Amino acid sequence: MTGFLVGAALAVALVLVLLLRPFLGKNIAVQASQRQLNAAIFREELAKLDQDLAEGTLAREDHAQARAELQRRALEDTREADAATTMRAPRRTMVTVALIVPLLAGGLYLMLGNPASMSAQVDPHVQQQDLERLVGSLAKKLEKEPDNLQGWAMLARSYKVLGRMTEAELAFERAGSFIDNDAQMLANYADVAASNAGGSLKGKPAQLIAKALKADPENPMALWLSGTEALERQDFDGALATWDRLMALLPPGSEDANMLQGAIAEVRSRAGKPLTAAAAPAAGEPQAAAPGGGSITGTVEMAAALKDKAAPGDTVMVIARLPGSRVPVAVVRASASQLPVKFTLDDSVSMNPQSRLSAAKEVEVEARVSKSGMAQAAAGDLISSVQTVKVGARDVTLQVGKVRQ
Repeated sequence: MTGFLVGAALAVALVLVLLLRPFLGKNIAVQASQRQLNAAIFREELAKLDQDLAEGTLAREDHAQARAELQRRALEDTREADAATTMRAPRRTMVTVALIVPLLAGGLYLMLGNPASMSAQVDPHVQQQDLERLVGSLAKKLEKEPDNLQGWAMLARSYKVLGRMTEAELAFERAGSFIDNDAQMLANYADVAASNAGGSLKGKPAQLIAKALKADPENPMALWLSGTEALERQDFDGALATWDRLMALLPPGSEDANMLQGAIAEVRSRAGKPLTAAAAPAAGEPQAAAPGGGSITGTVEMAAALKDKAAPGDTVMVIARLPGSRVPVAVVRASASQLPVKFTLDDSVSMNPQSRLSAAKEVEVEARVSKSGMAQAAAGDLISSVQTVKVGARDVTLQVGKVRQ
């Protein structure tokens, strides 16, 4: 807001300088000599009298009398002082202009501009309404431009952010060949199709995932969905192979890497496979503790206003972090179809054996309903407020009541 006000003030000041520039110099004095003017008139009239005498239209006596009268008047004129006229800067006009221009500019902005946009406090409901209105306008425009494939792709992505999955899938279909080689768009399309299929990645979503990986074998979202689809088929080896590829692409120690590491450990446990060196407890470290003093229990609930924005196939994540840190200490997952979900955070779901939940005194806990299933928060995710609780807390309630912008 400060930058806007400074820019507006400078613009108004520039306009005032341009308007008042003619009056900003010194006072201008214009000298008008009355004597010189009278002398010029006297010479002209005298010349006329001499011409009339020469042409015989004026008698010599009359010429002498008229000449004497001119001379008398000329003597009288020499006694008068010259008049000096000074043109001064119009102070009243300058003050009036300096006041009216800023007031007029401010009034026009209030009528035609958007003063609310300067406010630091923006109501998220207003943002949501604005987005809904813009998306609605785009949809109407595209009905008249059915061949605008890029526009349909943009509309599909917008519907996904708004949680309108049925309309998003239809828009993705209309985008056609525009997204055939766009791995990220194809992965989003697969995610939307899976949401509309009750969370299942079989059939159409699986085909879209394969197409996305063909376009870009290293697309993170496509790899995540591919591993999830393999897990849905109980193909543990396929899921682990795909997620190992994804792990190699993620920055070590990042939130996504830590969360994926936990998911890999969970799959290995389900498959009866030994943990990898990265996921195994260090030598001498105790195994995961059973729920008890080092655990947190509670329930994730969905606010009534957002129930229609959560698809059954969305992933519910409960995340615990040390205060001031962005790296998860422990994470549990569930399906949105299970809401309200009861959860237990303990050492068995710790992300790093070197940093167990039971070793902390208190943690920050939040719930997120993710469309992609990835750890990285994205626009359109449904989130709860962050609560700081002591390890060992019971019956913690996390209400998902906001849409991440």
